[in-house]
Amino acid sequence: MVFQNKTVLITGAGAGIGRALALAYAARDARVVLADKNQEGLRRTAELLQEQGYAAAASVLADISNPDEVGKLFRELDEKVQSLNILINNAGFGIWKSPYDLELDEWDSVVNTNLRGTFLCSREGAKRMREGGGGAIVNISSTRALMSEPNSEAYAASKGGILALTHAMAVSFGPDRITVNAICPGWIETGDYGALREADHSQHPAGRVGRTDDIVRACFYLTDPGNSFVTGTHLTVDGGMTRRMIYEE
Repeated sequence: MVFQNKTVLITGAGAGIGRALALAYAARDARVVLADKNQEGLRRTAELLQEQGYAAAASVLADISNPDEVGKLFRELDEKVQSLNILINNAGFGIWKSPYDLELDEWDSVVNTNLRGTFLCSREGAKRMREGGGGAIVNISSTRALMSEPNSEAYAASKGGILALTHAMAVSFGPDRITVNAICPGWIETGDYGALREADHSQHPAGRVGRTDDIVRACFYLTDPGNSFVTGTHLTVDGGMTRRMIYEE
C-alpha cells in the first residue's frame, strides 16, 4: 500500500521498461503520469492500463531533450494531479556508430535526451516534491556507464553522466527529503523472451536474461518511503554480467 495515491511520473512510458513500470505502479494504486515522444506508444500504454482496469492520471506527448516541452509536461502535470511523489527518468536511446563517423548532431541528440533530459525533468520534479514534503527520483542509467562495447561513445557518456548527476542531486536535494538513485540495467529483454537462446541465458551468472519485472522491483525498492536512507547510489541489475571475467578461448 506504500504507493497508494502517490503520483508517479514515468518518462519513456511508451514502450519497454517504461511501459512495464507504468502498469506495475498502477497495479499498486499509484496515480501514474505517462510521458513519451512517441504518440503511438503513449496511446498503447494508456490502452493497456485501461484494459487492466486502471487509467493514467495524465498522458503527455513530450520530447524531454527540449526544455520547452519539459515545461509543458510539468504544467500539464500541475493541472491534472497537483502533486508529484516519484519521478522515474527512463526515457533514453543510443546511436551505435564508430566514433570516427559519429556526427556532432547525433552525439547531441543522445546526450540531450539521456542526460540533459534527466536533469531537466529532475529539476522540475524536485520543485514539486519539495513543496509536497519530499519524494524519490530514480534515474535509469545502464551497465554501459560501467563497461563498454565498441561504438557506444555517446550512449556510454550519457549514461555515465547520469550516475554522476545522480549523486550530485542526492546531495543537493537531500535537505528537502528527496532521495535520488540510479539503476544500471544490463540485458533486459523487452521483446519475445521465449525467442532467446540458451546461450543468451547461460552467459549470465544468474542463469537467465533479465526481464522488465527485474527493473520494476528495483524501482519499487528505491521509491518506497521506508528506504529513505538509500540515496546517491546506483543499483546494478544485470544478472552478474559486470562482475564476470570473460576470456576468449
